Amino acid sequence: MASVRASSSAKAGSSGFLERGRMFLEFQILAAVHAVQKIYYPIMAAVGIPVNLLTIKILCQGTCGLSKCVTRYLVAMAAADLLVVITDLILRQIPIAHQIRIVRSIPVCNIHAVLLYAATDCSVWFTVSFTFDRFVAICCHKLKTKYCTEKTAAVILGTVTVLNCLNNIFWYFMYQPWYTMYNNPWFCYVSVLVKISGLWTAIELLHYILTPCVPFVLILLLNAFTVRYILVASRARRRLRGHDSGESTRDREMVSRRKSIILLFVISGNFILLWALFMMCSIAQRIWYLGYMSFQPALFVLEIGFMLQLLSCCTNTCIYAVTQTKFREQLKNVVKYPVTLIVKFIKC
Repeated sequence: MASVRASSSAKAGSSGFLERGRMFLEFQILAAVHAVQKIYYPIMAAVGIPVNLLTIKILCQGTCGLSKCVTRYLVAMAAADLLVVITDLILRQIPIAHQIRIVRSIPVCNIHAVLLYAATDCSVWFTVSFTFDRFVAICCHKLKTKYCTEKTAAVILGTVTVLNCLNNIFWYFMYQPWYTMYNNPWFCYVSVLVKISGLWTAIELLHYILTPCVPFVLILLLNAFTVRYILVASRARRRLRGHDSGESTRDREMVSRRKSIILLFVISGNFILLWALFMMCSIAQRIWYLGYMSFQPALFVLEIGFMLQLLSCCTNTCIYAVTQTKFREQLKNVVKYPVTLIVKFIKC
């Protein structure tokens, strides 16, 4: 009997040692991630602001060979990403990472939260709107002339913006500012009474469902339907044209369609890839908090997911430069312009 107890105690001690070792390792990794964030977030902000401003300027010139409808969506996406960089990176992440006390006893956190989440949701849903527009343009020829217009794009973008602003007003009433409590540059927090309430649980889960779960599903479905339509149309076209390799109107149309498809798929894939980890960790953490999961994702994994999610605000310009020749040319001209002015000034 004594040997059994000793064996049980040894197993318990071994299990406790392993658990402490795991927690220590996670703490060390989290500390390393926080050290990286001190460099990562300022670099992202320094890159994100000029990159998105350049994108908006180049696209607004209308010299990239894109339709006005597509241009409106891309400009809106760049503007939303720019707002996320300002409200999230500059006004939240950098002060937290570097302990910069930029706010002192001013309850602005609730307003900041509404603006931040509204900008993030707009960035996501503008991507969905663009994906649906390209789906209509490629797969629904009868609807294309009526839907894929500059006016419709403006209406869709305006409606999405208003709905996302209204949808995120509840954050103002749910959050409490840490600025006024500890006089530190932390963001907002949710009181224990609110967090354990069924209302907060429903609101938080609904928030995760609307952004980004539903956009994930919509983008995947729309892209799947688009691919299916392209494959069917390509087979039909090859049968009609036979082995004729001469260039025709159809050829130019297919080239234009191919460029549009590449742009669509790269933007969609970039969004899904960079948001996936953050989405899975956030939902898993919430389910664990409710007691329906025995395993909670490590905090450093959530932090890495959040870093990847913020990276999506700075990657669209690279995507345009890689996939769009005219955009790349305009970007080169914009970058060369100040250098040219400096050279001329030196020569004078």
